[in-house]
Amino acid sequence: MDLYEYQARDLFEGYGVPVLRGITATTPAEAKEAAATIGSPVVVVKAQVKAGGRGKAGGVKVAKSPDEAEARAAEILGLDIKGHLVKTVMVAEGADIAEEYYFSLLLDRAERRYLAMCSKEGGMDIETLAVERPDALARIPVDPRVGIDQAKADEIVAAAGFSGPDAEEIARLLQLLGTVYEKEDATLVEVNPLVKTADGKIIALDAKVSLDENAEFRHPDHAALADKSAENPLEAAAKAKGLNYVKLDGSVGIIGNGAGLVMSTLDVVAYAGEEFPGSPKPANFLDIGGGASAEIMASGLEIIIGDEQVKSVFVNVFGGITACDAVADGIVHAFELLASRDERVNVPLVVRLDGNNAELGRQILAAANLPRLEQVDTMDGAARRVAELAAS
Repeated sequence: MDLYEYQARDLFEGYGVPVLRGITATTPAEAKEAAATIGSPVVVVKAQVKAGGRGKAGGVKVAKSPDEAEARAAEILGLDIKGHLVKTVMVAEGADIAEEYYFSLLLDRAERRYLAMCSKEGGMDIETLAVERPDALARIPVDPRVGIDQAKADEIVAAAGFSGPDAEEIARLLQLLGTVYEKEDATLVEVNPLVKTADGKIIALDAKVSLDENAEFRHPDHAALADKSAENPLEAAAKAKGLNYVKLDGSVGIIGNGAGLVMSTLDVVAYAGEEFPGSPKPANFLDIGGGASAEIMASGLEIIIGDEQVKSVFVNVFGGITACDAVADGIVHAFELLASRDERVNVPLVVRLDGNNAELGRQILAAANLPRLEQVDTMDGAARRVAELAAS
């Protein structure tokens, strides 16, 4: 889960990371009041969206009075930044910036460890810096069992080129950020820019944090950080049912058992779709798992059919722990469940069953004689047929 900047800022403050005052506002009038409350000669009105490039998009503006903060907020609220509509701004205390730095700590999945990145050149697109001047960006591996202790913090700041009192203060701050990362089960903690003010203070002027949702059971308080209004309703409904579902942009609903099989199904459907008008593509990723029950199958089908973009559905199952007859029962149960709610399956389903109890599963579906459902024996053949149906 990605946090908004104001949420990450509050998280930092709770761990003692030096930050500036910030107050959120959802109207220009609230922004004016926030600026007056902060009381600094300069404030910065910042769009709260989960996307980069806010400054270039006009989502970060300086104001020198409460009235000006109100005007700047009016310009930012409602702005579309990379597909994200700005509904909230943070009015932040201004800073007399002398220098800008960069720091991040992230999960390096390939190396199975953490990676710290630090540079004396912050406030810019770090991806561009990494490509054009890679020597200006220190990359230091971090052992997850140790984290950022004093020795590792000293190593990071030295590699980035800091020295003297600045190095000592930055090292102290990096240890605090490392604590945030560890204690909150984050996958990313980033500060860009990390600044030195004219009076020599080191402050986290920006804050970006991503939390590992797999660790939610350890953090019941994280639920309050979720933005329900920005959550895809289908993904939210699937999550509530315990389904591994991701919404995509296509028109072919996908259900499979096992992440590898589902990923392969996405590929074959996308490839098959190139043969037909509009090139139908997958509408979702949905893995019902290796031991899924008929109820889970029914829930998954219900979620997919609820997607207005879906024109056809491909159920691709290789029976193992989840036997094909259980999957077939789930499909029949889903039809019955929807009918009991005076709803109907209004899109065609193509089902391919193979493996454990496949023949029994096929017999169950044939006997049920479900409307708009057809069975295809091969994965490629089923993918072609479901793409054809989506295109028709």
